[in-house]
Amino acid sequence: MSKRRWAAGVVLALVALAGLGVSQAWAPDRSVQALSARWAPAPSRFISVMDMQVHVRDEGPRDDPHPLVLLHGTSASLHTWDGWVSALKAQHRVIRVDMPGFGLTGPNPTNDYRLPTYADFVIAVLNQLGVQQPVVLGGNSFGGEVAWKTAVDHPTRVSRLVLVDSAGYYFEPRSMPIGFKLARMPALKPVMAKLLPRGAIESSVRNVYGDPSKVTTELVDRYYELTLRAGNRAALSERFTQAPTGQYADQVKEVRQPTLILWGAQDQLIPPDNAQRFQRDIPGSRLVMFEGLGHVPHEEDPARTVAAVQSFLAQP
Repeated sequence: MSKRRWAAGVVLALVALAGLGVSQAWAPDRSVQALSARWAPAPSRFISVMDMQVHVRDEGPRDDPHPLVLLHGTSASLHTWDGWVSALKAQHRVIRVDMPGFGLTGPNPTNDYRLPTYADFVIAVLNQLGVQQPVVLGGNSFGGEVAWKTAVDHPTRVSRLVLVDSAGYYFEPRSMPIGFKLARMPALKPVMAKLLPRGAIESSVRNVYGDPSKVTTELVDRYYELTLRAGNRAALSERFTQAPTGQYADQVKEVRQPTLILWGAQDQLIPPDNAQRFQRDIPGSRLVMFEGLGHVPHEEDPARTVAAVQSFLAQP
């Protein structure tokens, strides 16, 4: 991007913020304690991992030989998997976690948001939970990128992969959420540390849904309030800087685990041609495309998407 276009983008963003009104956009950080009453009821708990208090939910039978571990995408949280967990936890142990920089876990105290560090974080969570057997590792978007990178870096700890609209290759978005655009502008960091228009979050969530009418007030509340968790806004900017998409794309071909690829056909952020590329690069992988769904198909239509996962898990 040219300096002129970048500067024009900054100006337009500032104008947009001004148009929304500073008083309406004023949004200082919120503490974990203030947010936990609503967003961390049982079975949520916090465990100590890599000097962080990590928000996790661990549900289902403990004798499951291959627990399912689910990783959310950028600016999301473990709640994005609620629908899947409801359908799976009667028969499967399902572990989900707020990754560093997001949700109630918040920023990494080392300020390290590189992809290999996230992969090491996943293993550290499993170790802390006493899970030594190989797991089925699933992830959406950035969480999918962390999932396959973990499978490459720690192959004995991952038995299968479920990639949901996963990042991994360099891509050109057809449409990018406004929240991501703002986070990618370093000049706006001082402003965005105290300002966050709720409308910008609502627009961003609607942007990643195939059917924006499914976006509810409570869903926007969740994304908005957890973005305000102390340190998350600064961490988001660092995550984009330190872990650029496509940095480890050549390693996708090193994945050897059986892999299920799920994709929303209306994904405007990571276009569906990325799904075909994953299928070509991962030997024996299976692709299921969902018409009418966007970048977060597991959240937008849990029942339809989890059925493919249940079939995959039932295979010997």
